[in-house]
Amino acid sequence: MSGAINIDENLVRELAPVRSDEGHKNDFGHVLVIAGSKYMTGALVLSCSAALRSGAGLVTAFSSDDALIPVKINCPSALTASYEKSVTATLRKASRLIEATDAVAIGPGLDESDPFSKALVEFCLTTAPVLVLDAGALNIIAKYREELLPVLASRKQRGLKPAVITPHIGEMRRLLKGDVNTEACSSFAADNTCLLVLKDNKTLIYTPHDKWYSIHGDNSGMAKGGSGDVLTGLLAGFLAQGLKPCNAGVAAVYFHSKAGTAAASNKGKRAMLPTDVIEALPSAFEETGW
Repeated sequence: MSGAINIDENLVRELAPVRSDEGHKNDFGHVLVIAGSKYMTGALVLSCSAALRSGAGLVTAFSSDDALIPVKINCPSALTASYEKSVTATLRKASRLIEATDAVAIGPGLDESDPFSKALVEFCLTTAPVLVLDAGALNIIAKYREELLPVLASRKQRGLKPAVITPHIGEMRRLLKGDVNTEACSSFAADNTCLLVLKDNKTLIYTPHDKWYSIHGDNSGMAKGGSGDVLTGLLAGFLAQGLKPCNAGVAAVYFHSKAGTAAASNKGKRAMLPTDVIEALPSAFEETGW
């Protein structure tokens, strides 16, 4: 395959979603975030907060009651919806929520052992027109690969857009069941008709069409739990505002990195937190002309 396209300001500047001052919240996209669990509540807060900072007009958090409490406290702009008592009833509710939203992100902080989680991942793979898969959702796909990878690959045949997956190196290794390298990742994106955003100090994006992008982060401050949850929310927010999967991935990776650099400058690489990255997004957008 040819060399990677460098993700920089010139590439991203022209990708900004149209935003009219005469618009209202329903004009700027609605994100559904299915994430979090009893002992991993922060992932849901971070993803929802980043989706809102992306410019999305509405964000709905869908999770267990335990996981939604921190969202109500720390992310008051988000709407909330809780799981029902049974998997069947929860999937019916998920169907209504998906129909009412423009992009779905699933995975951060999910309890992979919970039967609700697997059912929701499979349901989203088969029904969500615009989808981001991260963390727990990817581990569930890896665990049930024979069953779920064909579903991921067949989204186009169902009339759905290619899913965006955002694994870190460990999650990608589980998906591949082998070494993580350029050839393997490019083949995975092509074989499964998905956009692959591989998170590392050098983040890489592989498209299903033998095209790839790269950005150098070189920021150890981003190596903290929750940084990926911010990227997931940001990406879903851009998708909800109408960006195509590849453009949304490129823009999300760029602004995640740029805001991370600003957070490191303000707080230091050792002390910075994923919440600092979210707080740095407004200046990152302004400096890029978004």
